[in-house]
Amino acid sequence: MNASVGSSTVAAVDLGATSGRVMVGRVGPNILDLSEAARFANTPVRLWEGDRTGLHWNIAELYRNVGEGLGAALRDHPETVSVGVDAWAVDYGLLRGGVLQGIPYHYRDDRSGAGTDIVHGVVSPIELYRENGLQYLPFNTLYQLAVEKQGSRLDQADTMLLIPDLIAYWLSGEAVAERTNASTTGLLAADGAWNSALIERLGLPRRLFPRLVEAGTAVGQLLPSVREQLNLGDRPGPGVTAVGSHDTASAVVAVPMLMPNAAYISCGTWGLVGVELERPVLTDSARLANFTNEGGVDGRVRFLHNVMGLWLLSESIRTWQTRGMHADLAALLERAEAIAGPVPVFDADDPRFLAPGDLPARIDDWFAERGLAAPRDAVECVRSIVESLADAFARAVHSAAELSGRSVEVVHVVGGGARNRLLCQLVADRAGLPVLAGPVEATALGNVLVQARAHALVSGDLESLRALVAGAFAPTRYEPRTAAGRGGAESRRTDLNRAPR
Repeated sequence: MNASVGSSTVAAVDLGATSGRVMVGRVGPNILDLSEAARFANTPVRLWEGDRTGLHWNIAELYRNVGEGLGAALRDHPETVSVGVDAWAVDYGLLRGGVLQGIPYHYRDDRSGAGTDIVHGVVSPIELYRENGLQYLPFNTLYQLAVEKQGSRLDQADTMLLIPDLIAYWLSGEAVAERTNASTTGLLAADGAWNSALIERLGLPRRLFPRLVEAGTAVGQLLPSVREQLNLGDRPGPGVTAVGSHDTASAVVAVPMLMPNAAYISCGTWGLVGVELERPVLTDSARLANFTNEGGVDGRVRFLHNVMGLWLLSESIRTWQTRGMHADLAALLERAEAIAGPVPVFDADDPRFLAPGDLPARIDDWFAERGLAAPRDAVECVRSIVESLADAFARAVHSAAELSGRSVEVVHVVGGGARNRLLCQLVADRAGLPVLAGPVEATALGNVLVQARAHALVSGDLESLRALVAGAFAPTRYEPRTAAGRGGAESRRTDLNRAPR
């Protein structure tokens, strides 16, 4: 990448639930380039805990890969002025005296289910939604912490850091909580501060919750040990800047929404479907529809619903491969796209699909329980998954519009799902709206742009940043087809027998 007048580079550490990457962005007025310095797997580990097996993040390996990726980025781009870290939500590390106490749990670990009853025994779901506006997910941070309180780990800790804040702490030595990710804990008040009253009611130690900062805040300089690890010599190296540290918050920054009447689908391991608002929607209708109000960059609200996302495909592929089947997703998608007849559709939001394991068997069980014919083979199963995701996404788009009072005229798909032509076309068909797909690396781009603005490489509001994205990464457009043109998609829809949440 060649240097450009008035531009400089920043490094984005973007950690997803299945993989991580270090990306380098060159940014300036009318300049936005992105290149990959490193990509690595993020594979959880199962550990015996005396009476059960716990699912954990391999956080030390993850941090080692981050360090190696930053080293590669800074060798090629010594002019880099800043590093920002984003990652998935809700999970955390507990520290005492700056030392990590135990290995962070994975949100798919089944221990958090017990926390639901504990919390709801103190605060009813209705009151809780009025307090935090969060969609009910059994692994939300407050439920995990309620389980921790039953043991001794909270007594032994003085700080809780969400995963991106933990990585930033190991880089800078500064313990802070960036507000967009903190909003996913369920422990922020309506004014964006830690909800001390709720924390006290749940019996959680107030000392655990560090100082809140906004996206764009300078966190600190790299620690001497990190500079040595990165072979920076006498150079101070880049500073650490807080970004929208919840990966969806960063992704939404880079959704090239050039009109207000747009919905977005940030589609990776999860599918986050919603609209951007100025104020939260805290109605009973929103609660019953299981919509969440999470913090966005610049004080915006991400009003959205979580759908299982591409996890359904990746975990199915993993299952088939463990059986000795040669399962290539690209080839299966190509064959699935060619299916012309009816394909059964299931409820992609069913909680049975949350935990790792044999998802194709669970899909078969879903149909069997309803006396319906299940997919006949892997190709039809892939088509059924994609149809089911498209159906869930389209319903969530229309629900977001109805619940928020926002008219939606176009749907943006960003993240890995933007590569999936079949998925994007089926979303357009089922939603009856045009779909604009891309950019794929929206999360890294949003991370980069917030850093760039903080360092005066660009200026302006989110709309200005999005215009820069739209100019640099032209989306692919999918128009909704007629019922005949899409092979009678409406007739393929199965009654989902959806139970109220």
